Order: sequence, then C-alpha cells, then structure tokens
Amino acid sequence: MKPGDLVQNFQAHFNAKPGFLVRAPGRVNLIGEHTDYNDGFVLPMAIDREVWIALTPRADSTVRIASLDLETESAFELHSLTPGKGWLEYPKGIASVLMNAGYDLKGFDAVITGDVPRGAGLSSSAAVELAVARAFACSSNFDWDAVTMAKLAQKAENEWVGVNSGIMDQMASAASRAGFALFLDCRSLEFQHAPLPKGVSIVVLDTSTRRGLVDSAYNERRNQCEEAAGWFGVKALRDVGDVGEWKAGSGLSEAAFKRARHIVTENARALEAIEAMKTGDVKRLGRLFNASHDSLRDDFEVTNDALNVIVDSARELDGCYGARMTGAGFGGCAVALVAEEKVTAFTQAVSAAYRQRFGLEAAVYVCKPSDGAGVAPLDERDRL
Repeated sequence: MKPGDLVQNFQAHFNAKPGFLVRAPGRVNLIGEHTDYNDGFVLPMAIDREVWIALTPRADSTVRIASLDLETESAFELHSLTPGKGWLEYPKGIASVLMNAGYDLKGFDAVITGDVPRGAGLSSSAAVELAVARAFACSSNFDWDAVTMAKLAQKAENEWVGVNSGIMDQMASAASRAGFALFLDCRSLEFQHAPLPKGVSIVVLDTSTRRGLVDSAYNERRNQCEEAAGWFGVKALRDVGDVGEWKAGSGLSEAAFKRARHIVTENARALEAIEAMKTGDVKRLGRLFNASHDSLRDDFEVTNDALNVIVDSARELDGCYGARMTGAGFGGCAVALVAEEKVTAFTQAVSAAYRQRFGLEAAVYVCKPSDGAGVAPLDERDRL
C-alpha cells in the first residue's frame, strides 16, 4: 500500500484528514547475531519494508487504532492501561514506558498498516514500536531522540510484551540512514553508518517457517549466555577474550560453553565485517556471513532445517558471496550477499532450489537500506 492510500483509508474511516503520517522500518541483521544482549557488536540495516501510521491528535487520553492488515479496530485509555494479549500490546507498551519516563501523552486516532513480514525475523515488532513512538511524538508534541526512543521501545518489549530482547532491533529502526548499514556497540550505544560495498545487493530469503520469540528457546539461550558470563567472571560475554585461550571446565555446562563460543567469535566477525565494508571487500564479507551461519547452526543451535537448506542453496549459486540465517532463528529468514548483476537470476534459482529440496515456497526480497523512523509531510505523501 502506498502512503497516499493510507491517507485515503484514514479519511474513509474517521471522516477527516489525518494530521500526521509517520513510518518506521523493519530491519535485516547483516552480522552479529545474538550478540546484542551480550553487550556486543551488531551490523543491522533498516529495510524498505515499513510500518505506516496516519493519525490525528485527540484532546483526550483515548487512543484508537484501526489495523488495515488485521481488519480490526481497538482502543485503550492512556491512564488505565492493563496488560493483555494481541497486537495492541505493542502500542500499549510504548504508551506505558513513555508515561513512566515522564512524557505527557495525548491520545490520537490512527490507521496502521505495514509490509514487514510478521514472525520472519525482520523485526516487525520494533517497526510497530518505533512508528507508535513517532505517532505519540506528533500527537503529544515532544522532541524526537532516536537513541532515547529505541531504549524505551526495548523496555516496552522486555517489560510489557515479555520478550527479553536486546537493543539492536529498536536502534536499527530508529537510527538508520538510507544507503548505509548501522554498526552498533550495544554496550555504549555508540554507532556509525557503514556504507554497503558497491555492486552488491542484500537479498532476504524468507523460509515461510515461523517462530514465536516468547515461546521459543530465545530466553533459554540468553540464560545460558548469562551462565557463561558468570563462570568467566565478567559482566557480559563481550568481555571474554580470544576463544582459543579457554576451554570448557568444571561448573560450566557444555551447552553454555558452546553458546559462549558463538558469541565471542561472532563479535570478532562483526568487527571484521565493518572493516570489510569500509574497504569494499565483498568476498571477505561473504566469508564472514558463511562463518556466522555455521556458528549459529553448530554452537548456538538456533537454525532449523528450512534455514539450513535455503542457506546451502544460496551459497551454491553463481553471484552469491555468502549467506546466513538472520534474526533470532528457529525459522524466519536468511540473508544473502549477492552480486548486483546476478541478483535476478539468483532470486529465481534460489526459490526453485528451496522448493525442490524443502517443498515450501520462499518469499525473496531484494532490500534497500532505508532511513530510520520519521515523519512524512502530508503534501509529499504520494512521492514517498
């Protein structure tokens, strides 16, 4: 759906023109998987798949949101928030953390839509969170600070929704820049915009298999990382040195040892990847993609058969420099680094190979690096 269509839907639904149009992107993580909650390094990229909200501020504390994708309308009162279930928990969670942080919120009427695939590991939840935060900034007239909003959105996901996620998704959706990936230090939240190498495309491969973060082994992996950090006597696995210097010992389970080995080596790969990007070394970056997937498969054990099949299929094709699973794992998406001139043939061939080997249809997206959450001027909506 084009932004202009969303405005027309708002007018049809509320019989008035919206006052604001806001958007926030999903993201694909290029490398640095599960390192964010270990105070490590990540390299996500905001993608040109987004959540859009058309809204008009209200004078009271009621928030009404109509979801075009779910074909439902829901409402809540800002001063009587109670936890529940369903998609509305994300807007409610954002409202709760903003008010607890001292923001004086006003309600709004809104229509929301988006094209970030849900449950695919492309951070549709962070896109919703940051779009809603942008909507509140407009309705309540407070200044926007990307890092602050990302931290509050993470807090909403952790404490309201109940997913013990790190900061990467929200930072990517809030602070990215078109044409660049976002290299982020998850401890200091310092970041830099890293240029993608010329002549390559980022291709997202959706396996059509899904996972639920709250119900998955995500929290178990996080606990195992904390166990390993405690055994090493450090605040987080970010602080553990070269993996060649240590071995599993008494008191540290084999599972926790393997999780730690992935995190330590993945942090090293993320640091090497930013150097490869700065020098335009695509082949080196592709090798890092491959090594990352192997570590996620063997040491962190968060791939599934579908992810392994689609990654193997991608790696075999001409023009593919490297491929890896992306996101939390247990299903969802992989990401491939593909020569620009080969990308059309690649997308067709990888879909056919996955269908033949696994029996499912893969959705394939060639993604462009996009800006973080923002406000679209209404008079420019038709060209955005």
